[in-house]
Amino acid sequence: MPAVPLLDLGRQYQQIRQEVLAAIERVCASQQFILGAEVEALEQEIASFTGTSAAVGCASGTDALWLALVACGVQPGDAVVTTPFSFLASGSAIVRAGGRPVFVDVDPVSLNLDAERVRERLSSGGAHRVRALLPVHLYGQCADMDALERVAGEFQLVVVEDAAQAIGAAWRGRPAGGLGAAAGFSFYPSKNLSAYGEAGLVATRDPDFAEHMRRLRNHGSSNRYLHQEMGWNCRMDAIQAAILRVKLPHIEAWNRQRRERAATYDRLFYASGLRTAEDNSPIRLLETSALAHHVFHQYVVRAQRRDGLREFLAARNIGTEIYYPVPLHLQPCFRYLGYREGDLPVSERATQEVLALPMFPELTEEEQRSVVEAMAEFYS
Repeated sequence: MPAVPLLDLGRQYQQIRQEVLAAIERVCASQQFILGAEVEALEQEIASFTGTSAAVGCASGTDALWLALVACGVQPGDAVVTTPFSFLASGSAIVRAGGRPVFVDVDPVSLNLDAERVRERLSSGGAHRVRALLPVHLYGQCADMDALERVAGEFQLVVVEDAAQAIGAAWRGRPAGGLGAAAGFSFYPSKNLSAYGEAGLVATRDPDFAEHMRRLRNHGSSNRYLHQEMGWNCRMDAIQAAILRVKLPHIEAWNRQRRERAATYDRLFYASGLRTAEDNSPIRLLETSALAHHVFHQYVVRAQRRDGLREFLAARNIGTEIYYPVPLHLQPCFRYLGYREGDLPVSERATQEVLALPMFPELTEEEQRSVVEAMAEFYS
């Protein structure tokens, strides 16, 4: 059986190779390698793309979340509510800002943060002042921002989006990145819009926030060798900005192709009998809200006997991944928060079932058929 990779960046590179090489040469000829004109141009283009007033390029998606939280007023000792079903950066950025993560369970059909559970948790009180709400747009689908905005308004919380996986996604036609006070994006090489190294960006509707973040990313300095506050070195490299500028005009087409591949998977699963209307179906699909424009950073299913299935697929050279095998509230680094197994059962169960299948714009239907046929063989 031919190999089917989880991700193949080489196919994309062949489409844009000459443009990328020309962009890198442009930066090398300019001798301006950190921040500068390329980063400023990318910031303007991403702000326009997300419908925000400003954007601030930085060194990674993790840095983007930290910048956003600090600029939005999170101070040492503040609590920030977020999901436990995410990459570590969603929680670690809160800690880095001096805050305390408050993990609340997810909606079982989308695995995004559950607004009603957030309301219940906030209503129960606590020793720490809750300053912000950090929803994660998981796998490329926006969280229920209508419900979360209502909760944030009720409890006077600032909303910071973790949009690391959601460039081009939208909720009710409003682009991810413009749904809160600020939003962090990641351009890690596996993302829908990807750099050839580490890079991130914060989008915001508040020019004062943007100015503060520009200072924070540069050692707290807006003037050379004059430091108004303690910041960090998390500036964006110009070469990464130039590469992202080549890719940005393609992102809507690439996201459309991802949506088409997701629809093909859905069709193949129903046709194979792996997905039925029964609760005991061997494969269950995550729900896409009618209000969400999903960009399928990952195509994730919930699978019975997940680990055995993954080994079976690996033996047939089919790439998969588990996003995420351990929820944040049970990570050793967050043990001091006092969570125990069983506290957030929806997230805990999801970690035992989720499996990401090959997903990228150039994936062929023949390759998708190979994936589904192999899964059907496993369950036969």
